[in-house]
Amino acid sequence: MLLDTANSTRNLRGLFRGLRAWPACVILVLALAYSARIVWANDLSDLAKAQEGRSMRSTSTAVDAQGNYLSSNRDCFRVMPGETKVVLDAKGPGVVTHMWFTFLSPSPETWAPKGSANHQEMLLRIYYDGSDRPGVESPLGDFFANCFGRRSEVISVPVVVEDGDSYNCFWQMPFQKSIRIEVVNQSKDKNINLLYYNIDWIKRDSLPKDTPYFYAQYRQEYPVKQGQDYVILDTKGKGHYVGTVLAVRTRSPSWFGEGDEKIYVDGEEKPSIWGTGTEDYFLSAWGLKTTSTPYFGTVYFDQWGIIGGHTSAYRWHIHDPIVFNESLKVTMEHWGWLPVDENPNQKCINWNEREDDYSSVAFWYQTGTPTFEARASEAAQRALPSLDINFPMGRMAPQLSHGVGESRDQRNLGFYPDGQVFYQPGQGTGAWIELPFTVTEKEPRRLVLSVTQAPDYGTYQAYLNGVKVGRPFDLYRKDVRDWEWHLLDFWPEPGDYTLRLECVGKNHLSTGYSLGVEAVRLRERRPCVKEWGFEKSLDWREKPGLHWEGSTRSQL
Repeated sequence: MLLDTANSTRNLRGLFRGLRAWPACVILVLALAYSARIVWANDLSDLAKAQEGRSMRSTSTAVDAQGNYLSSNRDCFRVMPGETKVVLDAKGPGVVTHMWFTFLSPSPETWAPKGSANHQEMLLRIYYDGSDRPGVESPLGDFFANCFGRRSEVISVPVVVEDGDSYNCFWQMPFQKSIRIEVVNQSKDKNINLLYYNIDWIKRDSLPKDTPYFYAQYRQEYPVKQGQDYVILDTKGKGHYVGTVLAVRTRSPSWFGEGDEKIYVDGEEKPSIWGTGTEDYFLSAWGLKTTSTPYFGTVYFDQWGIIGGHTSAYRWHIHDPIVFNESLKVTMEHWGWLPVDENPNQKCINWNEREDDYSSVAFWYQTGTPTFEARASEAAQRALPSLDINFPMGRMAPQLSHGVGESRDQRNLGFYPDGQVFYQPGQGTGAWIELPFTVTEKEPRRLVLSVTQAPDYGTYQAYLNGVKVGRPFDLYRKDVRDWEWHLLDFWPEPGDYTLRLECVGKNHLSTGYSLGVEAVRLRERRPCVKEWGFEKSLDWREKPGLHWEGSTRSQL
């Protein structure tokens, strides 16, 4: 059914008058559904209008040397490290209306025994009208709101990544003279394997001279700069801002997202658009959790409040574009909670400038040539720097002391390139395993376990050199995934340590008592923690615990 604006407004008012007593979460879901219905209705109404131009497609389907289509299933490409695959090279005027990509995941498999490049190592570039500066430049994954090289589902209006492996984009990309779209493999040693693509566009006789072009630009700061808000976009000209993808890897415990968006329009010195918090900009509240909606979503959120936590979110300004006539600067503060040993006054408050790792993609339309100077770094620089002293356990499996059952080096899990120690006790009673590691320098570190969760895994309690640390951790999950369990913030003396994991039972849904450990990690704390040394003299054995929001230390 086609909806006109007046009827839509009346219907919406009537709907909400009847729902005042309903739970807020139900009302939100209905509102999103109703909003989507209006958008889809408008899209359908446009289909009843005459369309100009001729539809075209560039595709990976098999062709011969003369460009003739072949009756063959050889309709994909392998792109070697350092090579570029041009997926569209066309003369204008025209408008790209849809892009679709798929390719193998990084995990080793039959078609790629050594694995494949991940989508953070793949760079998407789009050039307009023969320019040597790309109008779109972003890691392919980040462009599709899939950050950190992880594959996640996105269900939104302009971007859809179904099941985390089919990458669809519906942003309209007009061009006057020409367009070239290319995918660059910046991996050091992995191919892009089985790259399939369809690029749909409409060839036009003409476009208005003032047609704005679509732009998207990636940038990063690892970590963000102290005393300066993080800059997502800074450009001069006329246009409208239509979207943000933001990724944050935390370097401190607790919540990172108290910072506001601050948007400067047309050269103003003080931002006239000023938000109320990071999660509020992404249209959530009281924090973020994994979700995907037509206009906003949190695609990936691993754990709340940990050091090394990953969060990525998108916000599309489709019905609320930010319009500018002379210039636009979009920034985000990086403020949040910090524990007492990262605060010079040894207080835990919610308004501290943090030093986390940020990356972003800005999406906007603009006439003329943007002046934003940011460029995407090479893939090696886009990978987040390690914060860990790492002690991998897979290769040590035959030498590890353990109780009943057996342990072995397991290497068939795609998310652990170097494997894990798989301990299979068969029963809970008498099940334990000991993981050795060595400390060479007294410095502030967080003790972290890189573990697996699976349907047949048990519940374990950790002991460090005989001292109970943390609470029991349940490793049951209906599907298999990698996970981190955070145990202790401490200043360990140099020497040898043994982390003993004892089985204390299992989840009632679990079918076994197994355990998988990829590594023991000593995670880096911020330099100020070492410089100030507020807890250097504390004996971690007396009150082992973690720094969390709102308290000095917490025994978990």
